[in-house]
Amino acid sequence: MKKHVISILLENEPGALSRVVGLFSARGYNIDTITAAPTEDPTISRMTIVSLGDDDLIEQITKHLNRLIEVIKVVDLTEGEHAEREMMLLKVRAIGRDREEMKRLADIFRGRIIDVTDRTYTIELTGDSSKLDALVKAVEPTAILEMVRTGTCGIGRGDRILRL
Repeated sequence: MKKHVISILLENEPGALSRVVGLFSARGYNIDTITAAPTEDPTISRMTIVSLGDDDLIEQITKHLNRLIEVIKVVDLTEGEHAEREMMLLKVRAIGRDREEMKRLADIFRGRIIDVTDRTYTIELTGDSSKLDALVKAVEPTAILEMVRTGTCGIGRGDRILRL
């Protein structure tokens, strides 16, 4: 089982996202993460789905996606060089001595503290999934108050472009 980052261009219409997700659930395919937003053309959205599977399974997923009317183009970014990132907001308890420790951890991971109260810090961190996971493991579990992650988004490197 290998992680695949699938990038999809689709028409920005009501129900398009649910049809893609419905395709995955109807066939028993798992979605690890999903992100979607309009592109530079407001009539087109770009969706990034991370799924685990062998190459044959991902090929089947790609074929099924291409059959959907709203789907314009599908690319498995993991077939070539690509960059991928995820963002996390992590709210942590920061009282007394822990305040300096949380600030130090944010600095080590090149995160930014974006909100400060007398009892908490909210840390913003961007990177690949393993970097975000490493920060979560570095923080004492009882200090984590809340966590939000965006899911992976990816783009091909160099001249590799997903466009119409």
